[in-house]
Amino acid sequence: MVLLFSLLLAGIGLLLSCWIVVPAPIFFLYRFRVGAPEVSPWLIIFNLIPLIISILRFNQSWWFSLILIFSGLSLILSIIPIIQIQDAELQFTAEMEAKLGKDYLNKISKELQEKMRPNAFILSDVFRGISDKEVRINRGIIFANPDNMELKLNLYRPLPIGNYPSLILLYRGAWKEGSPDDDDKFSCYMAAQGYSVIAIDYRHAPKYRFPKQLEDVKSAFNYIQNNAKDLEVDLHRICLMGRSSGAHLATLAAWDQPTINIKGLINYYGPVDLLQAYETPPFPDPINTRAILQDFLGGSSEELVDMYKKASPINYVKSNLPPTLLIYPRQDTIVEAKYGRQLYDKLLENQNTAVLLEIPWGEHAFDAIFSGISNQFALYYTERFLAWALRSDN
Repeated sequence: MVLLFSLLLAGIGLLLSCWIVVPAPIFFLYRFRVGAPEVSPWLIIFNLIPLIISILRFNQSWWFSLILIFSGLSLILSIIPIIQIQDAELQFTAEMEAKLGKDYLNKISKELQEKMRPNAFILSDVFRGISDKEVRINRGIIFANPDNMELKLNLYRPLPIGNYPSLILLYRGAWKEGSPDDDDKFSCYMAAQGYSVIAIDYRHAPKYRFPKQLEDVKSAFNYIQNNAKDLEVDLHRICLMGRSSGAHLATLAAWDQPTINIKGLINYYGPVDLLQAYETPPFPDPINTRAILQDFLGGSSEELVDMYKKASPINYVKSNLPPTLLIYPRQDTIVEAKYGRQLYDKLLENQNTAVLLEIPWGEHAFDAIFSGISNQFALYYTERFLAWALRSDN
């Protein structure tokens, strides 16, 4: 009975660990694909349990052999992200120094650096979580009312009253879902670091199609500009950030005649070339990329080729753009990492400051698991880029 239980655990461990390397063919399984690499330290422990039990109850049965095979394979898979951590940290640090300057950290105050995460990866945080700090939160502030639809923002601020460098956030959700409440832990974390964080809403497809979403972002800009004092926003120190579809909108808003002074852009796995994405969708394609794009833009690329080009951030690259941080997971099956590289190359060709960090083991939406391995890396370098862009003398 004990060996049977161990075999069951070993089988479950192998099934979960497989998602570290196996792309998800459908959206239901996609959650496992996102989560498995991020909780791999937990999987290592889980996979050790049946192995230890079976060794303690050693016998010559086929049960024992099967447990050894399952647990051995599971352990190999679950270790994959861990063994890549050191190289990734070296590469990311070198990229930051190469693009921002070898002494870029020296431009950030020691006091601020001491508040940041001390390491790109802290194993204990995977198990205990990243600790919360108290901040002021105001939710549901109405900033626009297009078509009699109230658009709201959330405001996260440090406890002391002040005038803070600010981060404007746009959520992910394939342009059709999501809210400013998404990624609440990130917003609170950044507010505790000394920023006014403004998470904004926008109208969703397919009811509202592009460029309505971009208009909503610019309405939020106008509201922030007109109410900067009440929001405790320093209008001279603003960074724009988005995830996936939110990163797409953030990038367009930062580069297409912004009505606010943008000092930096942070793009987490955002779509870059919608025409190419429609014509060569990823395989497997768990979200049905073409259907998503048709809902967003109103038709196929053949029907609306000009609209697809107009909605593609890569077509807005020019010189003198704000410094840009691009974070793309290399195993992304929704917005492939090649798009991040294309955008990065074009930014550099136009003499812009750009940093590209490709997380070797990560999948799209990796940061949904706030204390996961990938988000720890992303958080570590994001807060340093943000401090360099908004709080240094660069």
